[in-house]
Amino acid sequence: MQSRILGRTGVPVSIIGLGTWQLGGDWGDVPESDARAVLQASVDEGVTIFDTADVYGDGRSEQVIGGFLRDTPDLDVLVATKMGRREAQAPENYTLAKFREWTDRSRRNLGVDRLDLVQLHCPPTSVYALDRVFDELDVLVDDGAIAAYGVSVERTDEALTAIARPNVATVQIILNAFRLKPLDEVLPAAKAAGVGILARVPLASGLLSGKYTKDTTFDENDHRNYNRHGEAFDVGETFSGVDYETGVRAAREFAELAESTGLQPAQAALAWVAQLDGVTTVIPGARNPEQARSNAAAASVAPLGSDFTDAVRDIYDRHFRAAIHPRW
Repeated sequence: MQSRILGRTGVPVSIIGLGTWQLGGDWGDVPESDARAVLQASVDEGVTIFDTADVYGDGRSEQVIGGFLRDTPDLDVLVATKMGRREAQAPENYTLAKFREWTDRSRRNLGVDRLDLVQLHCPPTSVYALDRVFDELDVLVDDGAIAAYGVSVERTDEALTAIARPNVATVQIILNAFRLKPLDEVLPAAKAAGVGILARVPLASGLLSGKYTKDTTFDENDHRNYNRHGEAFDVGETFSGVDYETGVRAAREFAELAESTGLQPAQAALAWVAQLDGVTTVIPGARNPEQARSNAAAASVAPLGSDFTDAVRDIYDRHFRAAIHPRW
C-alpha cells in the first residue's frame, strides 16, 4: 500500500489506516477474538497505522492493540493514541502531571516504553492557545515518554491554531463527503507547514456506506444511538453532526455517484478523502475482517478526478453546507 510521511513525525504510514474506537466497545460489543481478527486483516492488507485513545472502552482498545503487537513483534506499525478525556474538559486539567499520568497508563496498556504519537483528545478550544500546554508536551518528548505529539480537533479554527505551533506533528480532524470545511484552509495550511493530517470519521459513522435507512436501529451502547443529538460528547462525532434522515437521503445520492464509477460507496468515500491534497492517512474503523479488507482496498482506487469532486461538493452544498459549515 502507498505510504506518506506522517507530518513532523518523519514516519511513513499507509494512506489507509485503522481507527479502533469500535474495538473498545463503544459501537456495540466486539469480542477480543474479533478485534484481533480486524487488526490482523488490516496489517495483512498493508495498514501500518492504528489510531486509538485511552478512553476507548476505558483502555480496552489500547490493551487489545498492545496484546496483538506483543504477539506479532516483527510488525512495523505506528500506534497513535489520544489523551485528555479521562477527566473534566477544563484547561486547568491539562498539566504535566496529568500528561505523565495519562501517558504512563497508555504505555502500560500498549506494553511500550515510548508512545509513537500522542494526540490531545479534542480539548477545550482555549487549550490550543496555552503555551504551557505545548511546553509540557515538549517535556514528554525530551523525557522519552513519547516520540511526537499532535492534536485531535473538532473545529477548523482549532486545527489552524495547532498547525501554527512549531512542534505539533499531526492534526486529526473529521473529514468526509459530508464535512468539507477542512478543504478550505486546514489542508493547505497543514501541507505548507509539514503537519500530517489524519482524516477521521471518513464514512460519517457509516452513513456513506449507503447501507442505512431512516428505520435503521443501533445497539443501546452504540454512540449512533446514545449520542445522536450530542448527549455524551460533541454531536459532530456522530454522523458528522448531520441530521440523520437528511444524511440517509444524501447518502443515496452519493451511492449513485460511487456506483457510476464502478465502486462500492464506502470504498469511493474512503478513496476520495485519501486522494485529497494534504491528507496523510484516512482512519476508518472496521468491525470485522471483511470491512477491514474492503477499507484497505480503497488505497488502490484510481484517481476519481475533478468531476467526482464537483459532484461531492454539490451534494454537500445542497444538503449540509448551511448547517455544517458555520459550526465546525
